[in-house]
Formats: sequence, C-alpha cells, structure tokens
Amino acid sequence: MATSSIFANFNIIDSKKAEDFARALDISAKENSRKSAGRKNAFVSLPDEIKSLWAKRKEHK
Repeated sequence: MATSSIFANFNIIDSKKAEDFARALDISAKENSRKSAGRKNAFVSLPDEIKSLWAKRKEHK
C-alpha cells in the first residue's frame, strides 16, 4: 500500500462498512505482530551487545 493512501480522507456511512473496516484493521495488526515476532535481527544498542556482535563477525571471516 502506498503511504499516501494512509492519509486519504474517507467517510464510513453505514455500520456494515464500519465493521468491515475495523475487521481489516484487526487482521492487519495481527499479521504485523506475527511478522515482527519472528524476526531474528533485533535492534542492538547496548555497548556490550555491539562488541559481542562485532567479535562474532570477526570470528566468521
């Protein structure tokens, strides 16, 4: 989805469309959480963790 579509204006005028929209948001949130839960490469900011990663990188060369 293009980022510009996130900021599009739209009107939901009946309850069926409101329910469908809420359901789509729930599905999207669940799919996103599943993808991020399985990520191996997490952001590392602690100095000791960074040093450990660099040491592992040098060992594999």
